[in-house]
Amino acid sequence: MKKITLLFCFLSFLISSAQQNIDDLLAAGINDAQRFTSDYLNPASDGLMYSMNHGWFNGAKAKKRFGFEISLIVNAAFVGDDNKSFVLDPANYENLDFRDDPGVARPVATAFGDIENIIVVVEGESTIPGSPIPQDAEFELPTGLGGSNINFVPTAFLQASLGVLKGTEIKARFFPKVKTNDAEIGFYGFGLQHEITSWLPADKLFPVAISGLIAYTHLDGSYDFTDTNIVQGEDQRFENDTNTWLFQVIGSTKLPVFNVYGGVGYLTGTSTTDLKGTYRVQSGFISSETIVDPFSIESEVSGVRGTLGAKVALSFFRMNIDYTFAEYSGLSFGLNFGF
Repeated sequence: MKKITLLFCFLSFLISSAQQNIDDLLAAGINDAQRFTSDYLNPASDGLMYSMNHGWFNGAKAKKRFGFEISLIVNAAFVGDDNKSFVLDPANYENLDFRDDPGVARPVATAFGDIENIIVVVEGESTIPGSPIPQDAEFELPTGLGGSNINFVPTAFLQASLGVLKGTEIKARFFPKVKTNDAEIGFYGFGLQHEITSWLPADKLFPVAISGLIAYTHLDGSYDFTDTNIVQGEDQRFENDTNTWLFQVIGSTKLPVFNVYGGVGYLTGTSTTDLKGTYRVQSGFISSETIVDPFSIESEVSGVRGTLGAKVALSFFRMNIDYTFAEYSGLSFGLNFGF
């Protein structure tokens, strides 16, 4: 698969790692596979929702009517140690248990973890036709990206801002639809920012601008692994649909060259990942069964965030950097061109 962008590489590597264990997990039954996959992937889904909402603003001062700016923005949302593992308790699973010390709960890796050599077993209940021997399954749980020293979720996109009315600008951001033989991903968002202080009688004398921002962001993607022969079947793929809303209050200085800015906001979002296709599992609890569209997992985020940043403006060129404090804190860097 071509490494087209940082975001594309990250999502492809993450999903590719997850799909390597589809056969093993489905051997424990659909409910167990769904529970484990949800806990394993949630930190990546949540981190992505935070990362794709960084960089929406670089100041509170609204552009004048028909004022225009186009930006290249790169973000990273950092994953803390508490999101690199989760406790797997066999009591919460129907068929999955540890090979060593069965029945005892223990930490296992998420998509960002690095816990290796955790062996689990699934006792087979079905048998191969003509054979009285159940087909048990024994396999190692997946580790995560921690072994590659990756502890952040990257995003990158183009963003455009246009002043339309007094104190008001509209924003749009996008990541062009990218396709390869196996994968497809697209990203877009829209925002509306209004400067409250533009209505003050002494606006030009007031040293600080204050504005509000509402922004919506959407990401969708798919990864087709039918041809990898991980599991016998047809049309096997992951599909993801992610939607977020950001509500932000922003304040900034209004100096000619160097300015500082900050804001307090609230983020809410939902990410849904579906495992689609036909699967014929060869061992474990549901050996020799055919499964269609096995499961769907959903992750939700909501929380307050705070941002501090600085911007330098030199004629039509501007550069900004900021840091956002949140459940998945992050860094954003922007190169901006406008008039």
